[in-house]
Amino acid sequence: MGFLIVGAVQKPHGIKGELFVRVETDHPGEVFGAGRMLILGDAQGRPRGGTLTVERARPFKGGLLLKTAEHTGRDPALQELRGASLLIDEADARPLGEDEAFVHQLIGLRVEAAGEVVGPVAEVYEAPAGWYLGVRREGRKELLVPFVREMVKRVDPAAGVVEVELPAGLLDL
Repeated sequence: MGFLIVGAVQKPHGIKGELFVRVETDHPGEVFGAGRMLILGDAQGRPRGGTLTVERARPFKGGLLLKTAEHTGRDPALQELRGASLLIDEADARPLGEDEAFVHQLIGLRVEAAGEVVGPVAEVYEAPAGWYLGVRREGRKELLVPFVREMVKRVDPAAGVVEVELPAGLLDL
């Protein structure tokens, strides 16, 4: 089992020991619920030592303000949290539904369209319009595939495959 990145500390906020956090989960109400213990990690999702216990969390400017039991005011230790990833144990995550996968599980999966191998997923991008799979193709530029039901027909991490149905001409780009 590994760890999942559920947020990233952007900066301290105010004088009461709150942190402004970029949310990296579809279930922030569960993950940032009072009493939840979060593990401090690096940008690659590896624990770096230390935990934070959620006291409360509230939405704020596209992220959330997180108050933890460990910090009661704006102190130097709070500033040191800037840039830290917030992790949970993968075993503590909500079970995945059918055709669901964690973002980190998509990297390296083989993308197939009409039975033909397009290439491996090299990156997963989040854009204002939604998520995109960056598919590496031999001798060609990366293909961006919108991660939407109309195009992504099946995700099977166990089989190592993502089946897609692409509009005519997209593979020619």
